[in-house]
Amino acid sequence: MSPTTTSPRKALAALTALIASAALVAAAPPASADKSTDKPGGGHCARQSKIDVPGAQMQKVACLDDLTTAGTVPSGHSKAADFAGLHTPGTVNPTGVPGIQVDGYFPDTSTANTNNGWNHDSQFVLRIPDSWNGGLVVTGAPGNRSQYANDFIWSDWVLAQGYAFASTDKGNMGLRFYDDGSAPGGSVREWNSRVTELTVAAKRVVKQVRAKAPQRTWMAGISNGGYLVRWQLENRPDLYDGGLDWEGTLLRADGPNLLTYLPTALKNYPAYAATGDAAAHDAMIAAGFAPGSEFLWPFHETVYWDLTQRIYREEFDPEFDGATDAGTPYCASGTPQCDADYDYASRPDSVKEAMRSVELTGNITKPLISLQGDLDTLLPIATDQDVYAGLVADEGRAAQHRAFRIADGTHTDALVPAFPDRLRPMLPCARAGFEALTAWVEDGTAPPANATVARPASGDLLNTCTL
Repeated sequence: MSPTTTSPRKALAALTALIASAALVAAAPPASADKSTDKPGGGHCARQSKIDVPGAQMQKVACLDDLTTAGTVPSGHSKAADFAGLHTPGTVNPTGVPGIQVDGYFPDTSTANTNNGWNHDSQFVLRIPDSWNGGLVVTGAPGNRSQYANDFIWSDWVLAQGYAFASTDKGNMGLRFYDDGSAPGGSVREWNSRVTELTVAAKRVVKQVRAKAPQRTWMAGISNGGYLVRWQLENRPDLYDGGLDWEGTLLRADGPNLLTYLPTALKNYPAYAATGDAAAHDAMIAAGFAPGSEFLWPFHETVYWDLTQRIYREEFDPEFDGATDAGTPYCASGTPQCDADYDYASRPDSVKEAMRSVELTGNITKPLISLQGDLDTLLPIATDQDVYAGLVADEGRAAQHRAFRIADGTHTDALVPAFPDRLRPMLPCARAGFEALTAWVEDGTAPPANATVARPASGDLLNTCTL
């Protein structure tokens, strides 16, 4: 079968196989990598005995010969399954970065995160390379993943440049993230507070180890992690020097948000898939899904749309389906309390207030670079980055923002091998965006103006991107 006719089933199988193989790697027996001896006067893992993570209920310190996933997955200090599906196979990452890793958790009552055998949420990981450049990069997990979700796409790469790195599971994770005992919107509110908590603590820990605080602190994130970047730069700009937002989730009380366009897909895609119904197709396009993204719709219908709608709707509007827990999977339109018929605009004011408690405004006060693929089929660019760029401009902050539309990029880089003639990886462009951000702040080199980044006709698209 040619690349242009690769089936959605094959695309799904490719991603499933990737996740399965990553799980096998994660299950490899731990190697002997911890070195508990403190190193006085500098050198490998110097001053690790000084580490006392402020506010942490649990911490575990390890001196490792390699902080990248090439070392941490075999040694049991990361889990490949936690970052599976976020990058394209063939991506080249640096290896061999020695230094200190700190794992731990902050006080919390939710218990979905089983990493480290703790069964405790609000877990974090902090890494400090021996060759430190004076900077710190903070991330939050995308989707509903754990603190190790960013290890391949961000940690490996920034550690090799000398940055310290910190990541959080956001305080609640898994497909039942909404079930943490909080009021509607409370789980997402916790995401933001946990990022702030970790950023403050990580700065203190770096100072304990290096005897000086980070000179620069950056935030970077993908998907829900991109949302976290935006929120922090709007609400806690004092903690950061700038941020990189990769396909961030837009939450707005008056829309758009996930709950304003995903029901359209759930209601109309089945008719379009069955008969090619033109009205159903037009409804999808009107909701924000990009013309030309139709080849991605079967995969997203199978994997993302239904699940995402139900669990996020349960977070903000649990009363919609009464006692039912996060709706009825793949219910047909017309079924009572079916998410395919969910109408956010008609829901009670309390639902909008829950959304308003976590919404984005565009009022950033530190430099931000945003990028998103024009074929993003989970968070369509028309309902997310394009709208957010407008919000930033409305707040008079456009001079501190750049937004890049990546041609042929989609939400899941792992789909690229299934559609190599139609998709390009986003990760190299995100890393190029981070380099542009640091040059902007540190050297005064302004990034290019907002633009569409065309797909090159040749070159190593897996590992390079020019904005």
